[in-house]
Amino acid sequence: MKIGCPKEIKPQEFRVGMTPNAAREAVNAGHSVMIETNAGAGAGFTDADYVAAGAKIIGTAKEIFAAADMIVKVKEPQAVERAMLREGQILFTYLHLAPDPEQTHDLLKSGATCIAYETVTDDRGGLPLLAPMSEVAGRLAPQVGAWTLQKANGGRGVLMGGVPGVLPAKVLVIGGGVVGTHAGKVAAGMGADVTVLDRSVNRLRYLDDVFGGQFKCAYSDAATTMELARQADLIIGAVLIPGAAAPQLISKAQLKELKPGAALVDVAIDQGGCFETSRATTHQDPIYEVDGIMHYCVANMPGAVARTSTLALGNATMPFMMALANKGWKKACADDKHLLNGLNVHAGKLTYEAVGTALNLPTISAADALKM
Repeated sequence: MKIGCPKEIKPQEFRVGMTPNAAREAVNAGHSVMIETNAGAGAGFTDADYVAAGAKIIGTAKEIFAAADMIVKVKEPQAVERAMLREGQILFTYLHLAPDPEQTHDLLKSGATCIAYETVTDDRGGLPLLAPMSEVAGRLAPQVGAWTLQKANGGRGVLMGGVPGVLPAKVLVIGGGVVGTHAGKVAAGMGADVTVLDRSVNRLRYLDDVFGGQFKCAYSDAATTMELARQADLIIGAVLIPGAAAPQLISKAQLKELKPGAALVDVAIDQGGCFETSRATTHQDPIYEVDGIMHYCVANMPGAVARTSTLALGNATMPFMMALANKGWKKACADDKHLLNGLNVHAGKLTYEAVGTALNLPTISAADALKM
């Protein structure tokens, strides 16, 4: 199979879809790998690194899209990239279609087979290709939240860990999954007073057993969420419904109940955001203010630590990429129900129900797509 990896073109996105090690694995298995010039530079990988792995360096994304059987990326394809997709081509990347009707319609129109990292599952009910970036984003969230809280950035001017004689910042993490767990650990490690909310009592038991000495846990009903939000200096939105739009947990009207200068960090912005006033921002211009409340809503947070993120993502995606290359998408998905769950679009049909529900579009099952 011809595997192509173009350079990411989303603003301030420094990750790359394939590491040199992944390229070497594919080449050693008999596949042809094409990497766009300088695609790995932002993550610290040179063209020479890819050449040493057996890949070919190609001058433009247009050439790669034209020649490749499978495109491997990090972020959802931008409009100019979607226009280069073709019928029968495999696209393997993050898609986050639920809040993005324009992208969804373009992918349907392309006729390509689109497999989304964020909906691939595992035997434990997890999302193995989303987890490494959730870990990175969760650990980054208190770091960027602390920065947003600085007075020069419009925040309350509160230090996360306080100092002797001055109480630390109060941090509320809404969602106790992968993002929330890592956010809670790091915020507590910074010395903050941290509470993590979740709606799963079993998850709360786990968090309390493992992290009870580091942060507090509480059940996430509406009243408790707002009671704690009113006390918080920093609120981290970490709620995910796989493939679907994120639930909005704090409304615009409720912002007036928060502390002036409090910071909201919305890690769910890729899926539409946890807060009604969230809108996607970039690393170049990451924060904005609404009704005195600072919002940090960067849609590709892990891109800030591109090398760590690329290596973590590459470790997770490589086995699935190799299965797709070695077997073709149909056999690979037929052999692995978890990879089949990643199928979002095929031959002009939407194949993920949660996306169809969010966008009011008809869907077919992924299993039926295998029969087409």
